[in-house]
Amino acid sequence: MKPSFRNLAPSYFRNFIFGVEDSLVSTVGLLSGIAAAEFSKSAILLTGIILILVEASSMAAGSFLSEFSAEEYAKTSDHPVKNSFISASIMFFSYFFSGFIPLFPYVLFPPLRAMIISILLSILSLFFLGVIGAKISKASVLKNSIRMAVIGGIAIVLGFTAGILIPNV
Repeated sequence: MKPSFRNLAPSYFRNFIFGVEDSLVSTVGLLSGIAAAEFSKSAILLTGIILILVEASSMAAGSFLSEFSAEEYAKTSDHPVKNSFISASIMFFSYFFSGFIPLFPYVLFPPLRAMIISILLSILSLFFLGVIGAKISKASVLKNSIRMAVIGGIAIVLGFTAGILIPNV
């Protein structure tokens, strides 16, 4: 029998989408803001690595606690700790690995060029995440992909704008 994504627990799917989206948007937003404020390449890389590690752990802990609490409240699961741990792991790894997509250009390029590449890679990744989410949930691929890229793009613009405006305050 062929495995199906339709058999995944909704919380696993939700944690994957949330982890990847939040990682891409928050990482590229922060890095763009720091690059726009003209920090050094090493400061940008250090900030990115710290953000990815701290936020992946924080998001996993939040996922575990919220899933565990929801399952306890609903009393629908025989193994709430097991399911909560899987959800938390999905959140951690989806956030952790996705965070390196916007960070990687800063390893190869000077900060301002890396910022542009990082933003473009992140928006492209968000669009692709929309495709994956739509395929799994059998939703409109184009609508889901554009929505993911636009909403994530707005958050990216906010990080970039903060990096430009705040140093001047």
